[in-house]
Amino acid sequence: MKKVIINTPLGFLEISGDKRGVSSINYLDKPQEVSEYVPEVLQTVVKQLNEYFEGSRSTFSVLLNPQGTDFQKRVWEKLCHIPFGKTVSYLHMAKELGDPKVIRASASANGKNPISIIIPCHRVIGSDGSLTGYAGGLHRKKWLLNLESPVTQTSLF
Repeated sequence: MKKVIINTPLGFLEISGDKRGVSSINYLDKPQEVSEYVPEVLQTVVKQLNEYFEGSRSTFSVLLNPQGTDFQKRVWEKLCHIPFGKTVSYLHMAKELGDPKVIRASASANGKNPISIIIPCHRVIGSDGSLTGYAGGLHRKKWLLNLESPVTQTSLF
């Protein structure tokens, strides 16, 4: 398993993976030393994340290898189908999984997503439009949704 640390507008990210794909992207809350060397198996994901943060990438094309239960993997797969610039509710996610009663289990799996940003759990919000729950912190969720917002505010002056 290879690891790399990059600095982003949201702070430091630790990215792990191997030839089978990216297994985790985690926020680090304390300053870290940025990796000078990026292993070959992680170069594409680092490049695509940098493009995303620059605003020039809206989809990712990297191999993913998240570790979790079968149910968690089903939830994470559904998350990958939420389009850039769109949000869905936790209830919608539960219905997509075939049973509105799994809303809590779905939300729990969403919170255990090991591959932040690329598996876009930040695109799931409360039914009332509130920004609820994000393992990386609500300030990061808000920032990511603003980055992806199709409406851009321009200055009038």
